[in-house]
Amino acid sequence: MSASRSFSSALGPTIASYVALKQALGRRFGAETDVLAHLDRFLATQPGDGGGGALTAHSFAAWTLTFSHLRPTVRRNRMRIVRNLCLYWRRSEPGCFVPDRSSFPAPHQPPRPYIFTEEQVASLLRVAAQLHARSDTPLCAEVFRVAIVLLYTAGLRRGELVRLVISDYDPAEHTLLVRASKFHKSRLIALSDDAARELDLYLRGARRRLPFAASSPILANRFQGLRAYSGPSFGRSLKRLFDRAGIFTTQGRVPRVHDLRHTYAVHALLRWYRAGVDVQAKLPVLATAMGHVSIASTAYYLPFLEPIAQAASERFARHCSSVLPVALPGAGGER
Repeated sequence: MSASRSFSSALGPTIASYVALKQALGRRFGAETDVLAHLDRFLATQPGDGGGGALTAHSFAAWTLTFSHLRPTVRRNRMRIVRNLCLYWRRSEPGCFVPDRSSFPAPHQPPRPYIFTEEQVASLLRVAAQLHARSDTPLCAEVFRVAIVLLYTAGLRRGELVRLVISDYDPAEHTLLVRASKFHKSRLIALSDDAARELDLYLRGARRRLPFAASSPILANRFQGLRAYSGPSFGRSLKRLFDRAGIFTTQGRVPRVHDLRHTYAVHALLRWYRAGVDVQAKLPVLATAMGHVSIASTAYYLPFLEPIAQAASERFARHCSSVLPVALPGAGGER
């Protein structure tokens, strides 16, 4: 979305300068610009002087009614985008309208991550091996096997996985280059020996059957030529594998593909806990590997997952059992 896009309401010049500032700072700002353009079109239809009504509490409330059918999280995000615009506007117009956050829909609680067991990951690999090749997916079984391996052992996001090309893998160093992913950050991931061995084996077999070049996608199909899988279609195929492997959440649904990334993080923490490693010192390493902006993103959810809490409790008991009194069988008190 270009910052030169025209806006026709009375608020248009402010929107244009705000978008231009964000893009000059390196933000793509496409989704946000779409929301602000929608607001601009709405205001332009409202009565008022100078090309449409002003942004007031009344017009803002009327605008939010145009998408009242959407989920609370989507509505809240659109309202937040406009509030940030108004905070920018207030620098030059101190008396301007700024939406009150307390009137926004309540934030949606993110779903609790589903953590795969090692046995379930092994089951997924067995199910992937049973996939049948077709003319447009000649490497179907091999693609989904290596995809599961990389999602589980490298903590990749789904989009990062399908965007990988041959030149992103360094077979000598056993590293993957993830280019300009979320938050526009690139990172280098060191693969485990097992993951590197799987990827090497996959690529040797794939090169015998497909005309790979350095720019070719690692996970390739032959649909309309040699090309990458799309993120949504690849995600749907992985969910079908979860279903065939009989892996379901406590609500009876198949897990999200992103839950394999959560599993990577949780299992890494569990290995460190059980090895007696200082996990706090390791969090920056995990945050870097996962492409988080800071360790706060990593620490936000991981310590509260039950396997980690149980491992931490066991570790505490091992270290402190010699100095804490041991409860005798049949003794009173809380359990």
